[in-house]
Amino acid sequence: MDADEAVREVYEASYRRLVGQLFGVTGDLAEAEDAVQEAFARAVARPRVFLELADHEAWLRTVAINVARNRYRRRWVFDRLLRTGRVWTPPETVPELAADGLDLIAALRTLPYRVRTALVLYHVVDLPVDEVAATLGASPNTVKSWLARGRAALARELGEPRVEPAKESAHD
Repeated sequence: MDADEAVREVYEASYRRLVGQLFGVTGDLAEAEDAVQEAFARAVARPRVFLELADHEAWLRTVAINVARNRYRRRWVFDRLLRTGRVWTPPETVPELAADGLDLIAALRTLPYRVRTALVLYHVVDLPVDEVAATLGASPNTVKSWLARGRAALARELGEPRVEPAKESAHD
């Protein structure tokens, strides 16, 4: 049995039980699921190391509790800053996305993380190529390549003709 298959078996045997335990800790089912999924993501990142542990479920539970605790602390600090007025107050409602916006988000999710992030930073946040490169730890030429590949993939995914925006040369 390979390491990935062994982690999958631990997942199948322990996931529901761990979520139930973390739900008791967090009081929030979505938060419990996120924390347990993060614990398994860390196990999958190093399956051979994970398999050498004496008690897989105990390690996963500890990691999930630490993840939940760290998230709680960050949320608590942010909530405190909100109450003191030291940070902006989020809007009560978030604008709804039109159907084409949902299609775009679905198409973006098909792209590799760095390509997707480059597209959003460049086209949505309106950062220049150099700043996108610095944010992503890549060269400007690599970012330009990601942008070109990402736009082409989005055009194929959304069934639209490929059009290169003139904007890119203005940012360089």
